[in-house]
Amino acid sequence: MVLSLLTESLALLCPAALAATAALGVLLRRRGRAAEAQAEQLRERVTALELDRSDLERTAATDDLTGVGNQRTLRLALRREVAGALREDRPLAVLLLSLDGFAEVRRAHGRQQADALLREYAHRIAVEVRRGDTVARQVGAEFALLLPGADAEGAERVAARLRWTVRRHRPRAGAAVDAEVAGARITASIGCAVLPEDGRHPAVLLRAADRALTADRGGQEAQDAGAGAA
Repeated sequence: MVLSLLTESLALLCPAALAATAALGVLLRRRGRAAEAQAEQLRERVTALELDRSDLERTAATDDLTGVGNQRTLRLALRREVAGALREDRPLAVLLLSLDGFAEVRRAHGRQQADALLREYAHRIAVEVRRGDTVARQVGAEFALLLPGADAEGAERVAARLRWTVRRHRPRAGAAVDAEVAGARITASIGCAVLPEDGRHPAVLLRAADRALTADRGGQEAQDAGAGAA
């Protein structure tokens, strides 16, 4: 009798238990899908934030006009490269490059055309150096280049190549640059300073490169004047 009652009770409980288990399974699966969806949303937000941070870092390190490094990039890179060169006992070359002829372009054709031309030359200079080198715009049409591992002879070779590249480069005329502006005569004056010969501090190296730039510009002006007289 008792056994019969237990059997009947279990028979009544089993469907209810099965139904409860099934309902619990459905609930857990729904919660699992909701948790996965939440996790995916969080991953997407993290990715978006990382991209935003990368964009901000790139913007903070890039010159708005030319797309190469800005003065902040130069200061940070120069301190880092000087410290590394001193620590590893290797040379470091600092070049200051001035694109001569932009003042005339600006006066004759306006700021927009001069800025477009400056971007063209900045990009051309950037492709002439190694991946580990730094190119940054100082001010106006003047750029600084950091060449880790380059001694005085190596720096002069790079400077000679850059002078030739700037002199020979002719941007393609189009919507950004007029044909007359694309054909403007642009040359490069370059000053070089090398660690440790010219200094062991960032500011000292920049001053040495600036003095060398002034001397190079004066020498080229004298050559141009002599060529004109001839």
